[in-house]
Amino acid sequence: MGYIEELRSLVGTKPLVLTGVTVLVIDQHNRFLMVESDNIWKLPGGFIELEESAEEACRREILEETGVNIGNLQLIDVFSGKNYFTRLPNGDEYYPITLAYVTEDIRSGDLKPDEDEIQKVQFFKWSAFPEDLCERDRQIFQSFIENLISKGRKG
Repeated sequence: MGYIEELRSLVGTKPLVLTGVTVLVIDQHNRFLMVESDNIWKLPGGFIELEESAEEACRREILEETGVNIGNLQLIDVFSGKNYFTRLPNGDEYYPITLAYVTEDIRSGDLKPDEDEIQKVQFFKWSAFPEDLCERDRQIFQSFIENLISKGRKG
């Protein structure tokens, strides 16, 4: 039983604050990696486990969900608050704190969705965003692009 399952056994479906990670993985062709889960395209990621750093969680989740090994990570931003409240179909409720990272450091692996949570894994061109992209990820992309523009103006 994992950390979150243990918490759920104690508190039931009551709201929890859970810390997770997501990664904007960019390949050598300047495309970004997305996963499809429950008919929604999103950035790959998941929750941090006990004794795991955020960066370790990023690498583990990307490998588990996509089959790709990544290296260096750069923080984009932290996303949290009441607008991200989630109620799962089983009734579990949580307020996520999501640490969003970016990497271009793809070290190895072949695209392969995990067989439990992820149905598809695909790289997308910047001009071809999935129409059914989740709102949190729209905000992560917006923050990433704003950071790029800001750095461009400074440099």
